[in-house]
Amino acid sequence: MNNWKLRYFTVFTGQALSQIGSAVTQFVLMWWIASTTKDISTMATAGIFALLPQAILGPIGGILADRYSRRLIMIVSDSITALCMVVLISLFANNIVELWHIYALLFIRSSMQAFQSPSAQSSTVMLVPESFLQRAAGLNQSIVSLMTIAAAPVGAMAMSLMTFEGALMIDVVTACLGIAPLLFFKIPQPERSEIHTSAWTEFKEGLSLVWHSKPLRQLYSLNGIIVLVIMPCFTLVPLLIAEHFKGGPNEVAIMEGLAGLAMLLGGVATSIINPSKKVVTFLIGLGLGSFAVALTALMPEKSFIIATVFWVLCGFAYTYSNTPIIALLQAKIPPQLQGRAFSLLTTTSALASPIGLSFFGTLGSYTGIRNIYILAGVLTGLICLFSLRLKELRNLENNNFLQ
Repeated sequence: MNNWKLRYFTVFTGQALSQIGSAVTQFVLMWWIASTTKDISTMATAGIFALLPQAILGPIGGILADRYSRRLIMIVSDSITALCMVVLISLFANNIVELWHIYALLFIRSSMQAFQSPSAQSSTVMLVPESFLQRAAGLNQSIVSLMTIAAAPVGAMAMSLMTFEGALMIDVVTACLGIAPLLFFKIPQPERSEIHTSAWTEFKEGLSLVWHSKPLRQLYSLNGIIVLVIMPCFTLVPLLIAEHFKGGPNEVAIMEGLAGLAMLLGGVATSIINPSKKVVTFLIGLGLGSFAVALTALMPEKSFIIATVFWVLCGFAYTYSNTPIIALLQAKIPPQLQGRAFSLLTTTSALASPIGLSFFGTLGSYTGIRNIYILAGVLTGLICLFSLRLKELRNLENNNFLQ
C-alpha cells in the first residue's frame, strides 16, 4: 500500500469510528429527552444547543485550521468532547443529571466540532492526490451514512443491553480510537505566505473568496436556506415516530437505520458514477429527497412501512446529490483557503439550523409535528426546482472563478 494510502485510511478509519460513536450517543441522549419530556420545544432547544456554537465559532475554526496544525486541533477537540462526556456519565451514574447538563454537553460538543470539522475537511486534500478527491468525498459521505445506519440501531441495542451510562461510554471509547492514529501520523499543512497577516485579515480573505464569486455566493446562500427549512425534520424524527406513528426506539432504529443504509449506497453510487453535471445533480437530488420527506409524514399512522420507504429514498437522494458538490469545492478552492471556505459553509448551515428549529419548533406546538414535515418538505423541494433557473449556479463547475 502506498504511504499516502496507509496514512489516509488509518486516519480516516479512526475519525470514522469517532463520528459513529458520537452519533450513537447523540441518539441515546435525544431519545432520553424525547421520552422524558415528550415536548417539541424541548427537542428543538436541544437541537439549537447542538448547532448554534458551530455558527458562532465556525469562522474561527476555519482560520485556525489554515494557520495552525490541523492534526493538533483535531486531537484537542476530540479530547475535550470525551472528557465532557465522562462528566455527564458521572452525573447519570449518581442520578443527579438535569436537562441543562445535557444542553451544556451538546453546546461544548458543537463548539469543538466548529474547530474539528474544518480541520478534518481541509486535511483531505493534503492527504490524497487530486485524482482521489471524488472517491474521498464519497467515502466521507459514506461515513455520514454509516453514522445514520449505526446510531439508532446500535443506540437502541446499547440501551437494552447496557446501563445508560455504558451506552454513553461508547462515545469516550470511539473518541480515543479517533485520536490514536493522529498521534502517529502527520498531516501536511499547506504552504503559507511568509507575510504574516492578522486572523481578521485571513477571515476576510475567506469571506471575500465566497462573496466575490456569484456562483459560490448563490451556492452558500442556497445551502443556508435549504438547511433552515429542512433540518428540523432530521432533528425531530423521534418525535414524529412517537407522536404520529406511535412507535418507540425500535421503530426509530428501523427507519433511521434503513435510511442510513440508503445514504451509504448513495455515497458509493456517486463515487462509481461520478456525475458530470454536479450542480444539477445536487439540486435535483435535494428536490426529490425533500418531496420524499413530505410524503413520509403524509402516510397514515398505520402505514409506517410505506413511510419508511419514502424516508429511505430521501436518504439516498440527499447523499447522492451532496457528494459531488463537496468534491467540486475541494478541487476548485486552493488548499490554503479550504479551512476558511469550508468553515463558512459549516457556519451557514449551523446558523440556519437553530433559526429553523426555533421557528418550526414554535410552529409545531400549534400545528403538530406531522404538518412540519409536510410544509418543510414541499417548500424545500420547490426551492431546489426554482434554483435550477440560476444559470451561474448551474455552471459553477465550468467557471474558473478562482483564477
